[in-house]
Amino acid sequence: MKTDTIGQPPPTMADRYPWILVALLWLVSFLNAADRSVIVAVMPAIRAEFALSDTQLALISTVFFWFYAVAALFTGRLGDGARRSRVVIWGLIFWSIATGIVPLSTGFAMLLALRAVVAVGESTYYPTATALIGDWHGAGMRSRALSFHQTAVFAGSGLGALLAGAIADRLGWRAPFLVFAIAGLIWAIVLWRTLRDAPIRHTAAERLAASNEPYRVVLAIKPALMLFAVFFLATGVASGVTVWAPTFVHDELGQSLASSAFYGSASINIAGFVAVPLGGMLADTLAKRTAIGRFLTLAIGLAVAAVLLAPMAWASSAGMVGAVLIGTTLGKGLFDGCIYAAMQDVVPPTARATAVGMMTTCGFIGAGLAPLFVAGASSALGMAAALGSLAALYAVAVAILLATTGMTRRAVTANAELLN
Repeated sequence: MKTDTIGQPPPTMADRYPWILVALLWLVSFLNAADRSVIVAVMPAIRAEFALSDTQLALISTVFFWFYAVAALFTGRLGDGARRSRVVIWGLIFWSIATGIVPLSTGFAMLLALRAVVAVGESTYYPTATALIGDWHGAGMRSRALSFHQTAVFAGSGLGALLAGAIADRLGWRAPFLVFAIAGLIWAIVLWRTLRDAPIRHTAAERLAASNEPYRVVLAIKPALMLFAVFFLATGVASGVTVWAPTFVHDELGQSLASSAFYGSASINIAGFVAVPLGGMLADTLAKRTAIGRFLTLAIGLAVAAVLLAPMAWASSAGMVGAVLIGTTLGKGLFDGCIYAAMQDVVPPTARATAVGMMTTCGFIGAGLAPLFVAGASSALGMAAALGSLAALYAVAVAILLATTGMTRRAVTANAELLN
């Protein structure tokens, strides 16, 4: 048999598959985020066509997030009870078709309804995909694998918003939805032949979890509940900024749709793309030194994000908006790079999709509330100040993480003992 330079057999396709899987899912995650970003990029055009108020405009995102939140409670459980690879593929097919139907909207109510359908489809993805990646990757590499996958969120949101803005400027706001719908259906065909579930393992943790309903397992883990609260706060802030920053740049700073997408959206996603892998590497490094290393990484990231978001209150140019968004997203990216791995540190394998589904529900409730808060606060404070004030929520999340380190350490240790 051919060997490598140190006398070991060269890696086989089976050895490489855990990272091939991450690459396959990376594009699904890209499309998931891109489909979601289209609506943000074309909000000014939709407002003009349907004569919407700021509150109505915010409701487009809020309805999406809240339907996503409710659906994730059930689609996460589906990822622990069915073949995870098939849940991913059928979810991609469903939301791609739904995205392609959005251009048929003839009014505000119909647009809300169709976005709700898209949200239900998209909710199938993250709980199941992160659990599938965790199935294929051990604890030593899990943060890096999940963080690489997470970079697709920023790539999809940034490039998706830029592409959507450019297409909308030339062909109207409906065209970008069709482009991403077709791309999703094509990739689903590729996945049907290439995506595989991990071999079944039989650890003590899996046998214990298999004897219990996953919802009950998750609800009994206090650090998991703590992560629900932290994710609610962090996702709410990120949503409020992401939804309104492009419109702020367009309306108050006089930029085109394409330029507002660049300064108000692409800046976020470029920074996130860089920071998320750093978060994964930092989390894996700290996890080797302390049981709560991934949780400390969460706190560090959100502390940086809070400090660097506050100056948004004084932003007066597109360049300054872009600089603030890059800075705060570098911190938030550290958080995003290890949030799913942190959850897997305290939850056994057969309840992981359910746990992420429940966490997503909490996060997307916050994501739906934040755009409404910004819309209301901007009338009294101005849009810049309303966005800057969200930094306080990041600070609250940091306080929760630091106040629960003892409880978290015990839970991580207990879960690790079950897995060994």
